[in-house]
Amino acid sequence: MAQVDAGANARVAVLVDCDNTTPEILEHALRVVAQFGRVVLRRGYGNHTTLANKWQEALVRLAFTPCLQYQYAAGKNTADIALALDAMEAMFDGRAETFCIVTSDSDFAYLCRKLRERGTTVHIVGEAKTPDALRNASDQFFEWRPAEPAASPNSTTLPIPSAPAPKPKLRPKSVVSAVSLLAADTSDGRVHVGALGSYLRRTDPAFSPQTFGHSGLISMLKTYDLLALRQEVGGHWTVALVAAKDASGAPDSSGSVAA
Repeated sequence: MAQVDAGANARVAVLVDCDNTTPEILEHALRVVAQFGRVVLRRGYGNHTTLANKWQEALVRLAFTPCLQYQYAAGKNTADIALALDAMEAMFDGRAETFCIVTSDSDFAYLCRKLRERGTTVHIVGEAKTPDALRNASDQFFEWRPAEPAASPNSTTLPIPSAPAPKPKLRPKSVVSAVSLLAADTSDGRVHVGALGSYLRRTDPAFSPQTFGHSGLISMLKTYDLLALRQEVGGHWTVALVAAKDASGAPDSSGSVAA
């Protein structure tokens, strides 16, 4: 899938909901947004307990400005409001046109929608628990998964079990539907793979070929019996629908078929 030019000059704001996520996500978020432009705002929002304990080292080391928000009443989270106001202010002031909000809290879905209505790009970096309401409110959602804990050096060595059989690669049926829809408006029935990737990401901000076991969109398209992939003069790839029937294979619960 085509990516934004790594040398893009877009101004990026990274705003972190420290009360709702873990410091280990921070470096992942910075690696993600590096492809979209230059980070000009780095801010972490939370209450005194959050910022003074587990977040202090990460915010200092990665040059984030801590935005301490005291709780004016028990159970009231003022950090969320501060993050939202700062995001809107940065957008209206023109200090940033791309926003990366690091959170798994669906309360920020409305903020994402308002920012996008004003023409900005919004990315979410969150954990697996992130609700669909927040994922779909962004231009692109990046899921962070914690690293597997290392084995203790004093632990008893157990026999290494045989490697499990590799999981079959999946072919989401939504890809065939997308090609059929986009190709209907073309003279030759073919769709640029870059345009297809952009469409799939717009319809599902969390879409990624890696989720289905493929190294990229090209490798995923090569596994479809119903799609004809072709490299054109100039090096770009196009794809066309070659039959009007469902792909062969037993469907799984995700609406995909095994490759």
